[in-house]
Amino acid sequence: MSETGLAQAHDKMTAAGVAPAAIETFTRFYGLLASGETGLVREADVEPLTGLPRHADLDVSDDDAAAALSRTAVIKLNGGLGTSMGMDRAKSLLTVRRTAAGEDLSFLDVIVRQVRAARAATGARLPLVLMSSFRTQDDTLAALGRYDDLAVDGLPLDFLQNREPKLAADTLEPVEWPADPSLEWCPPGHGDLYPALHASGVVRALLDAGFRYASVSNSDNLGAVPDAEIAAWFASSGAPYAAEMCRKTPADVKGGQLVVRRSDGRIMQRETAQTHPDDMDAALDASRHPYFHTNNLWFDLEALAAELDRTGGVLELPLIRNEKTVDPTDPSSTPVIQIESAMGAAVAVFPGATAIEVGRERFLPVKKTSDLLVLRSDVYRLTDDYRLEAAADAPLVSLSKAYKAIGDFDERFAAGAPSLRDASSLTVDGDWTFGAGVRVTGDAALPDAGRPATVPDGAVVGPDGVTP
Repeated sequence: MSETGLAQAHDKMTAAGVAPAAIETFTRFYGLLASGETGLVREADVEPLTGLPRHADLDVSDDDAAAALSRTAVIKLNGGLGTSMGMDRAKSLLTVRRTAAGEDLSFLDVIVRQVRAARAATGARLPLVLMSSFRTQDDTLAALGRYDDLAVDGLPLDFLQNREPKLAADTLEPVEWPADPSLEWCPPGHGDLYPALHASGVVRALLDAGFRYASVSNSDNLGAVPDAEIAAWFASSGAPYAAEMCRKTPADVKGGQLVVRRSDGRIMQRETAQTHPDDMDAALDASRHPYFHTNNLWFDLEALAAELDRTGGVLELPLIRNEKTVDPTDPSSTPVIQIESAMGAAVAVFPGATAIEVGRERFLPVKKTSDLLVLRSDVYRLTDDYRLEAAADAPLVSLSKAYKAIGDFDERFAAGAPSLRDASSLTVDGDWTFGAGVRVTGDAALPDAGRPATVPDGAVVGPDGVTP
């Protein structure tokens, strides 16, 4: 272990007011990192998780559903900046849909309106609490200012995710970046949920306000709407923790999965970053590992509070070693290592943890601009209760690097997303700007024209290219 690097990191985090539980968690992971721990979970050491109960098969009475939702809180992870799309502000503030009246709605707008619709339909108090980061908190709270009916019983609207120093890859010492000192810091992955909950006192506040369960999901997944049936299933299960799992499709080449540890039969999570390259084919094989993790979780707040109190918020989660550059937009900047963990890995911490198979409608994440294009298109309809309802099977969309940054993407789709209802796939090579009223059909492809090109208004893009 680099004692100098750890001491420097401690000093930096203490000076910045980082919570003690977060510093202790960082110390534990730093020791694993310095000792050469990779965090890899080998295929030979696990068995597939199979035979889960299905959301579609639940038989829940209206009374049980209403009772469970009345004791449920919604927690959304809101620390993401969307750096993979060239953003530098809260990803949840990105416009994702436009209403029939022409109102632009962000992820956050849709989430708030989903919660308000569920309250109106069920009478549940259903608090919404966001875990924001030091880079997203101010903008998010400002955006929530328009919803004066959102807060519940004095509960906070948010709590703050911790931060930690990025480590220079060659020395494991905190990196220095005078050009923008804020880039010297990073969030510790969504596994930081636990020390952040402990430091903020949010779990105890929810329990004191009469809530027993929490539904946790990412703010960029608008499919994870409040669901009374799942709440009732979870309440009746008696489990301390549950994960929502989806069946894999050809599009699911990344993401975490739950597996069964051979050594003790416990369920554990394996992220893509924890999969050895030699095991990748087996991990992605849907006939062997049929489910992937949606990152939608359910907690019994009493069990969670007991574990956080017992450990001081320092859960023994596996290390995720994330190699990046200090400036994520500049691949020539200093190589760094970010110490991370996954909140879903806590499945191995809670004896009796379980999982449920849910439909694809509960997993609609936006990680790239290609995902955003599908979500903005006519493949989905925004219902009166602000659910995204599929009007057709979502096509596989692959966009060239010309569309990677959100500004460039918006510029090339200034007239709006094309119709994708009749498309099986869309592959765009090169640099194409889409006009208004464009329709995509079948397995559509646009080749690299060698220069910027335009799909004219009203054109059809199909397997053979553009038809005016």
